Amino acid sequence: MGDRLAGKRALVTGAGSGIGRAVALRFAVEGARVVVLDVSGDTADLVAAEIRASGGDARAAAADVAVEDQVAAAFAAATEAYGGLDVVVANAGVQLFGADALVHELDADVWDRTHAVNLRGAFLTCKYGVRALLAAGGGSLICTGSPTGLFGGAPNFTAYSASKAGVHGMARAIAVGYADRGVRCNVVVPGFTATPLVSEIFADPEHTSQILATVPMRRPGQPEDVAATMVFLASDEAEYVTGALFCVDGGQTAV
Repeated sequence: MGDRLAGKRALVTGAGSGIGRAVALRFAVEGARVVVLDVSGDTADLVAAEIRASGGDARAAAADVAVEDQVAAAFAAATEAYGGLDVVVANAGVQLFGADALVHELDADVWDRTHAVNLRGAFLTCKYGVRALLAAGGGSLICTGSPTGLFGGAPNFTAYSASKAGVHGMARAIAVGYADRGVRCNVVVPGFTATPLVSEIFADPEHTSQILATVPMRRPGQPEDVAATMVFLASDEAEYVTGALFCVDGGQTAV
C-alpha cells in the first residue's frame, strides 16, 4: 500500500461502480479508511469487501443522495465509525440515455430526475460533507464534473449538461466560502471514460469512434485515470489548491 492518504478518513458517493469504485479502491491503496456509499447497498458491500480483502479498511453505506435524511444518516454513521472525515467525494451521478434531449423536446420529469441526483445529490453531499470537514478542522471536498458543463458538446443531453454546470458553479462558491476555514473544494472533470454510465455509447462502435475523434489522445479514459487525480486533491500535496477544475479528458476540452 502507498501512504499518500495515510490517516485520512474518506467518504465516496456513487462508489459501487465506475469512477467512484476506482476512487474508493485507490484511496484505500494509498492508506485511507473509506466509506463506500452507493444507492445499492449490495454493490457498496462488494466494493468494501474488495478493499478489506486487499488489506484495507472500508465500510459500506447505502443512501440515495437525493434524499436528505438518507444523506444525513450516512454521514452521521461515517463520522461515528471513523471519528470524523477528512475527504469527501461527491461523485454519484446519472445520465439518462434515450430520455435526455434537446431542450424543446425535453420532458420536465427527465430534467427533475437528472438534477435530483446530479445537482441536488451533489449539494446534499457537499452540505453534510462540509459540516464533517469543519468538525475535523478542515479537509478536501472533491466533486465530479463533466466537459458537458463547460462547453456545448452534448446538445442532446440538456439536463445532464446543465446539472454538471451547476456542480462546477457550486464548487467554486464552496471553495471561496470556506477557504479561510481549512476546507478545500475542487472539481475533477472526466472526459469520455469507460464506465457503466456510458456503456450504451461503447455498445455502438461508430458512435464511439466519432467521440474518440474529438479526443487528442484518441482513447477513452479509464476510471483509474480519474482516481489518480483525486488522490492528489485529497492529499496534503494539494493544500494550496481550491476552487479549481482538473480536466482528465485526454485533451478534449483543450481543442
